[in-house]
Amino acid sequence: MEALYHQTNKQVHEVQSYMGRLETSDKQSVHLVENEIQARIDRIFSNLERLEIFCNKEPPSKRQNAKLRVDQLKYDIQHLQTALRNFQHRRYAREQQERQREELLARTFTTNGTQKKILDVANMLGLSNTVMRLIEKRAFQDKYFMIGGMILTCVVMFLVVHYLT
Repeated sequence: MEALYHQTNKQVHEVQSYMGRLETSDKQSVHLVENEIQARIDRIFSNLERLEIFCNKEPPSKRQNAKLRVDQLKYDIQHLQTALRNFQHRRYAREQQERQREELLARTFTTNGTQKKILDVANMLGLSNTVMRLIEKRAFQDKYFMIGGMILTCVVMFLVVHYLT
């Protein structure tokens, strides 16, 4: 029983070191490391089952101590498995966010033909292209007036707060 316990304990420490490698591995090898960790965890669980059987065969004076040590190993490996699942969940969420970001960047946004519809309506009303260009130019100039007004308002508010308080 002692040899199997020490071997299992050594495997738990190896899994812990693999978990450290998991954080620093690149995207291509992360799956390999995850699979290796999961395989080692499965082996440790099978060793723990055998250790539980051996614990029941121990003399009554040593049985409680042996069960305590096996339970500690179980606790450690369950935490490692939970950490692996959390890492996989975070990685999956990060990959999904990257895919969504790439989809958004690849998508071309249009005005749904709004400008074309406005031009069609204007042509139906009899407005010429010259008048339409003047309207577009005025809209462009109005944008600068709006920005200038916002900046002037902010400056006035700053001066009022600065000098009147």
